[in-house]
Amino acid sequence: METKRWIIHRDEIDDNAIQEAAALMRNGETVAFPTETVYGLGADATNEAAVARIFEAKGRPGDNPLIAHVASLPQLRSLVGTLPPVAEKLVDAFTPGPITLVLPEKGICARNVTAGLSTIGVRIPDHPVAQALLEACNTPIAAPSANVSGKPSPTTADHVWSDLHGKIAGLVDAGPTGVGLESTVVDCTQGIPVILRPGGITKEQLQAVCGTVMVDPALASTGEKPKAPGMKYTHYAPEVPLWLVAGPPENIQAVIDAEHKQQKRVGVMAGTDTANKLQADKVTPLGATLPEVAANIYDALRLFKHADVDVILCETFPETSIGQAIMNRLRKAATNYISE
Repeated sequence: METKRWIIHRDEIDDNAIQEAAALMRNGETVAFPTETVYGLGADATNEAAVARIFEAKGRPGDNPLIAHVASLPQLRSLVGTLPPVAEKLVDAFTPGPITLVLPEKGICARNVTAGLSTIGVRIPDHPVAQALLEACNTPIAAPSANVSGKPSPTTADHVWSDLHGKIAGLVDAGPTGVGLESTVVDCTQGIPVILRPGGITKEQLQAVCGTVMVDPALASTGEKPKAPGMKYTHYAPEVPLWLVAGPPENIQAVIDAEHKQQKRVGVMAGTDTANKLQADKVTPLGATLPEVAANIYDALRLFKHADVDVILCETFPETSIGQAIMNRLRKAATNYISE
């Protein structure tokens, strides 16, 4: 399959490119596009055959539900009916934005979007290109991250091209994304909202709007049918083994030195301050703040190749604010955890 690539600027959107990409999706094809979180791989969420092409291109398990993306609140309401009070509060506070609400579905979307569940995840992305494309499609668009299943999510169009070139119909290239981690998924089907996947909207932000917020204890479980993307399968894995190392820089350097004695080539990902204190074969600073780490982590995971290192070490981060989402992704990507 030939993959068409449109290069556009988010501040000066090429309507011809948007209309061409939307036409492909209306005709049952898959097109990757940017959101404020990561690049998504979109298809008409009401077309079962089109949605199946997402699973085929990604190599994604069929029991892993997809998120339906819409351009507006009226479109969101059309998929789920009446919003419960807690969902109304979250919509008012955070949409458009990096939040996905899990709500009872009305049967409008194809069954392979919901993986047979009675609920659906819906969100309104906060990205001008995504907004323009969704408006042009005028139908809900199912869109998981635009990568091969299990690999780090794509935060640039080049990441998408590397994974899916020749497997999808099109790629709308509007440069790097912003948040860098997927949306926060919140189950709003109960009285108290439950975080099913931490992401761009933090637990603290949610609590400021609706008080008590729970974190689903099944977040790390592999034995249950997932209610939301990212709950069941290993994700975000780089080419080489990733080890998380807790504690100060001295702990990480000790592991580096031990691996060097075993003739291993060692790569390191860490916050800028820690990275500047370490000596390894390849050191990649992730940023000085947690938002910077979030924005850079997937790109960093893709930088390490078998030709360069045998193992990647990554420091652990405080699980406050977006740090909870960072550590969620790192744990899913890691093969080993070295505590203090």
